[in-house]
Amino acid sequence: MKVLLKHFCFLSFLILLFSCTSDDSIDKNEEKPTISVNYDNGFPQGCAQLTKGETYSFRATVTDNKELASYSLDIHHNFDHHTHDDQVTECDLGDIKSPVNPFLFMENYSIEGELTSYEINISLTIPDDIDAGDYHCAYSVTDETGWQSRTSIDIKIVE
Repeated sequence: MKVLLKHFCFLSFLILLFSCTSDDSIDKNEEKPTISVNYDNGFPQGCAQLTKGETYSFRATVTDNKELASYSLDIHHNFDHHTHDDQVTECDLGDIKSPVNPFLFMENYSIEGELTSYEINISLTIPDDIDAGDYHCAYSVTDETGWQSRTSIDIKIVE
């Protein structure tokens, strides 16, 4: 009986010891980064018309509470009138159509140097030989712990 009581006391002590350890030393990040084009130099704004052959500076600010890691720019056609969860501006859309030679731009970029704020600035020329019509401009940002945010903007590419 004494042996059983000793084992019980020892086991209780171990349980108490390990249940009192703390995760305070672990620095958890539970915040997603943010993206904004809603400032003077932000581009494109909702329903912007981009002309074929012209060069534009695609600009957005991204922020994070800890550290930014990467971002991407994705421009793709919206000839089928699909939507993305975060679109806030409703634009007049053209007729639904099948793509013949749609514009597609998808690039990923790294953010170097433990930054918590960064301005995306990508110079891009809209090709002359692509289908005009409705498009989406989508920005994405990822922080060092893997949290990601996205925003999509309706744009129109015109002749």
